[in-house]
Amino acid sequence: MDLFSQSWKALRTAVADLSDEDFAQPSGCTGWLVRDLVCHLIIDAQDVLITLVTPAESEPTRNAVTYWEVPAKPPTGDDPLDALTVRLAAAYEDPALLKFHLDDVGSAAGRAAELCDPTLRVSTRDQVLTAADYLDAYVLEWTLHHLDLIAHLPHVPRPSAESLARTREMLEQITGTTFPQTFSDEDALLIGTGRRTPSAAQRAELGDLATKLPFSIG
Repeated sequence: MDLFSQSWKALRTAVADLSDEDFAQPSGCTGWLVRDLVCHLIIDAQDVLITLVTPAESEPTRNAVTYWEVPAKPPTGDDPLDALTVRLAAAYEDPALLKFHLDDVGSAAGRAAELCDPTLRVSTRDQVLTAADYLDAYVLEWTLHHLDLIAHLPHVPRPSAESLARTREMLEQITGTTFPQTFSDEDALLIGTGRRTPSAAQRAELGDLATKLPFSIG
């Protein structure tokens, strides 16, 4: 749960320090500008708030790793929610409004996470998890989106080493694979999720695993 707070705060701080021009740059999410990604983070923060106040009485059905699924086919970009996010982001017009809304809702989600009982069972997506597992799962979400945020903004601070290491660990557990030890955590995440094309040398190191990439986590 501490890593959830750390990774979420780092991501929100990075957004707060963006210039207006940065919001018009591409993000690491195909088809999304930085402003679209930030709008998505607002929706994510709302989901965290909703989930933490949606208690469940039944036994957990998922944990931090099994919360995520690997779709049989990668997303096509035709998801109506993706299109809605782009339209909603454009409606903000002023990047300062996006910053304010993320700070407002994001800070509330952060406080809710710090105050909740880690053993509390919560319900989301028709599944039940402990609050601790749910928040741990979101370390992956925050870290991958932090990498998306900085994809074309090299001046923006990167995710912490702890967040990158935990997210790599989860990606390998989710997919049942192991990336070469020579790969940095960031390389493993970017290449593993299709955010970066491996070099010829990296592809050789990946061996048979290269034919299974990329993994789309959702």
